[in-house]
Amino acid sequence: MAFGRMGDTSEPMSDMNVIPLVDVMLVLLVIFIITAPVITHSVDLDLPQATSEPVDELPDSVTLSLDGSGDLYWNNESVSLGRLPARLREALETQPDIVIYLRADRDTRYERLARVMAEVRQSGVSRMAFVSEPEGEQ
Repeated sequence: MAFGRMGDTSEPMSDMNVIPLVDVMLVLLVIFIITAPVITHSVDLDLPQATSEPVDELPDSVTLSLDGSGDLYWNNESVSLGRLPARLREALETQPDIVIYLRADRDTRYERLARVMAEVRQSGVSRMAFVSEPEGEQ
């Protein structure tokens, strides 16, 4: 393949070779097509900040405990699931910003735990937290 004029080799070539320019532009276009969806489809999240320091219970809190057999305790005092909504309403009347700490034994059935959580939520309590022990401490 010859890039000059036929027979005349002393004159410089006056045509520009654009093939390398087109190759570079096509590669950049492919890179842009691949990376553009990744850049534009990000989701903005407000992630919670976690700390490993233990949180002290507030004086306006109640601890609900479930043992392995499914018995429910209100601040270490036995209470039935049927009586729980009334106790929660009484607590909300005296302290509207009450916090419920829920402690459950490892052997507690999930169904029982879900019922207690539903009763707490239906009674109007807006702040509920799970109490657990750090790994390794048992």
